[in-house]
Amino acid sequence: MRLSRKGGAVAIGAAVAVVGSLLGVAAAQTPTPPAPTPEVGTQQDVNLSPIQMYTVSNGYLVKMDQGAATVRTQLTQAREQRDVVKVLCLNDKLNQIDVGVRSARDRHITLKAATDRNDIDRARHEFTIVIVLHDRVMVLVGEANQCIGEETGFIGDSKVTVSIDPSIPDLDPSLPPDEPFLSDPPVLSSPTQ
Repeated sequence: MRLSRKGGAVAIGAAVAVVGSLLGVAAAQTPTPPAPTPEVGTQQDVNLSPIQMYTVSNGYLVKMDQGAATVRTQLTQAREQRDVVKVLCLNDKLNQIDVGVRSARDRHITLKAATDRNDIDRARHEFTIVIVLHDRVMVLVGEANQCIGEETGFIGDSKVTVSIDPSIPDLDPSLPPDEPFLSDPPVLSSPTQ
C-alpha cells in the first residue's frame, strides 16, 4: 500500500508529535526519592528470641496501661472542674489510647501463639506492631498532657455597656458638610520661569 506524499507527511508528523510528547512528559517527570525506611525500635529488638519479644511486649503493655490510667485520671479531674474544652480533648486522646491498647493486647496474644509455635517471622511481625502501637500510645499520652482547658467563664446574662468619647463631634458622616472644605491648589514652579 502506497501513501500519497501529503498523507505520508501527515503520518510522519503525527508520529513525531507523539514521540516528542512522550519524551517531553518523561523529561518533565523528576524521579521521586525512595521513601525513608521507618525505624522501629532498636536493632536489639529485632534480634530477640520469640520468648524475649513476648516478655518485652508485656512490659510495653504495662507502660501503655499506666499511660491510659494517667489520662483517665486527668479526664476525671477535668470533669470535676467542669472544664468542657479539656474534657473534650482528653476524651478524644483517651479513646485513641484505648484503641491502641486493645490492638496491642490482640497482637500480644498473637505474639504468644507465634512464640508457642516457635514461628520467628510471625513473632517478629507481631512484636514490631506492638512496638509501633506502644510508641503511638506514648505520643498520645504526651499530647493528652498538652490539653489546655478553658478560662473561667461567667454564667448568666451578658450585658454590654457602650460609652462614647465626648470629644467626638455629633455629626452624621453620611451627610455632606455644611461648609465644604476648599483648599488652594499648590503653586507649581516651572524650570523655565
